[in-house]
Amino acid sequence: MSPRRTVALVTLGCARNEVDSEELAGRLEADGWELVLDAADADVAVVNTCGFVEAAKKDSVDALLEANDLKGHGRTQAVVAVGCMAERYGKELAEALPEADAVLGFDDYADITDRLQTILSGGKHTSHVPRDRRKLLPLSPVERQAAAEGGAVALPGHGEETPIEDLPIEDLPEGLAPVSGPRMLRRRLDDSPVASVKLASGCDRRCSFCAIPAFRGSFLSRRPSDVLNEARWLAEQGVREIMLVSENNTSYGKDLGDIRLLETLLPELAAIEGLERVRVSYLQPAEMRPGLIDALTATPGVVPYFDLSFQHSAADVLRRMRRFGDTDRFLALLDQIRAKAPEAGARSNFIVGFPGETEADLAELERFLTHARLDAIGVFGYSDEDGTEAADYDGKLPEDVVAERLARISRLAEEMTAQRAEERIGSTVTVLVESIDEDAEENDGDGSVIGRAEHQAPETDGITSLTGELDGVKVGDLLVAKVVASEGVDLIAEVLGTAAGVGA
Repeated sequence: MSPRRTVALVTLGCARNEVDSEELAGRLEADGWELVLDAADADVAVVNTCGFVEAAKKDSVDALLEANDLKGHGRTQAVVAVGCMAERYGKELAEALPEADAVLGFDDYADITDRLQTILSGGKHTSHVPRDRRKLLPLSPVERQAAAEGGAVALPGHGEETPIEDLPIEDLPEGLAPVSGPRMLRRRLDDSPVASVKLASGCDRRCSFCAIPAFRGSFLSRRPSDVLNEARWLAEQGVREIMLVSENNTSYGKDLGDIRLLETLLPELAAIEGLERVRVSYLQPAEMRPGLIDALTATPGVVPYFDLSFQHSAADVLRRMRRFGDTDRFLALLDQIRAKAPEAGARSNFIVGFPGETEADLAELERFLTHARLDAIGVFGYSDEDGTEAADYDGKLPEDVVAERLARISRLAEEMTAQRAEERIGSTVTVLVESIDEDAEENDGDGSVIGRAEHQAPETDGITSLTGELDGVKVGDLLVAKVVASEGVDLIAEVLGTAAGVGA
């Protein structure tokens, strides 16, 4: 390619999208593209969109419009939409948003270079017509692996064939790595000591409010060897913590013939040289099992962290959501976890204002939140999602009622998470250093050294500001500290020493 083309990837949404962007970056760099951080410096800006809820979709559209504004004022010649929103709406999005020069679906990822070259040359790529991706793989989970490996469906992060499949690892461009054996590339887009690893894609659950399975497809696990190879490479790149992500990690292995596969994979991941932490996200309460709780609370190197998708706690609301459980069962699950790991982290998200939700249902949710002692809580007001069962439900609540309930539960969530953080004052935590303000005059507790304790996941669960003796501290260090104060969900902790040095 001459002259060398430049491309910027703008990523919105969840950690799964971040992994997909790094896959796209790997493919592009392997094909000779130069990756740049700023869209203004790129020939083409690729916006990896989120299509989950209205707010996320609005952010995606705003990002596309912002990138489009660069055209004609600098280097940027084209803006391309990829990701969940692009996959979900396809041609419809392209027609509604002509500012995007192309809307590419998951099926285009393997040919991303050809697509971008065509667009930059003034050609057009016909946007796909969305389809229900749940129907692209066999209904039986155990039959899916063979179908997927046979190329029946495009699965970002699952090792599709690439033009460089036969190259030995040492011949790959610097910064690239095999994600699924030698067939897939990944290029890190930052130097954070934390990275996500995709454990699976898709979801077999049929929650009445969720559209994700329709555009992400049926659940499909990655093979353990693929996950381990990727984690080893990330450790070689300086990553100290990996976070396992998917739509539903508790289902991992069911399509590989072993629903308990995660329990055996975790010790192998934790044993990888250079990795200090393994974190598991996206757990379904109804699928939690004693062996998995044991693995998450008793495996050295695996943090006792439980990202549990409760969504509500009133039984009637949960049944309308096509989910299971209730307040008492959820509290019993948390008690079971804390009996094994008293300081375990626990977080969840909740939807309020769901069709048919009564004041009694809301009071039940308040009862749960008051007793659950969650470290982090996300609260969302219900809104209809295209193509979901709940969009056709009766009993829709007025927007002002949903807004009032959202504000009410959000206030309670803020109060309870702050209270939970206060409970941690006086405790000892292990903190992974993630950022250092080099411009600060001295590291004397002014927030210049920031990290996360074991109960704090990246970006969602608060931070820990370190005080005390911080000379020589580097990003990626693992320090032991005593919690001395809290501010909302955030902690302030005084360093006692390195994780290896304390108690030695």
